[in-house]
Amino acid sequence: MHHAVISHSPEQTADLARTIARDLAAGDVILLHGEIGAGKTHFARSLIQSLLEVPEDVPSPTFTLIQTYDTLKGEVWHADLYRLSSPDEAVELGLDEAFETAICLIEWPDRLEDLTPASALTMRFAARDDDSRSIELDWSDPRWTGRLNKVLS
Repeated sequence: MHHAVISHSPEQTADLARTIARDLAAGDVILLHGEIGAGKTHFARSLIQSLLEVPEDVPSPTFTLIQTYDTLKGEVWHADLYRLSSPDEAVELGLDEAFETAICLIEWPDRLEDLTPASALTMRFAARDDDSRSIELDWSDPRWTGRLNKVLS
């Protein structure tokens, strides 16, 4: 399935993140594609903050590679795989197990190669000339269809 959204402001992107967050559960993986500055980290930060019982800073995992959070819906992993040189490094970080037990938000998911979960929601962020963002959502797993129909209709 495919759906495209235009976000006209950072707040609209945050609203989309909060809405998607409501129905997330352990084992859900969201793959965040897009160039630097396209809105991936803002989306991830907004989603994570909406699930925290006590607000806390949600830094970009650019240097730590992975940040984990205990949330109202269980553990959330936020990963930035830009600096990975092979999928084996993702396994060393424990991502393959986290795909089964946590909610995972993955920036630069192309680094996963064959480890990419088939059930993941793929989101592609792109900056547009008018400072808005194009966000394309693709999925094949039926569990996303019902959830996203509520969000995107």
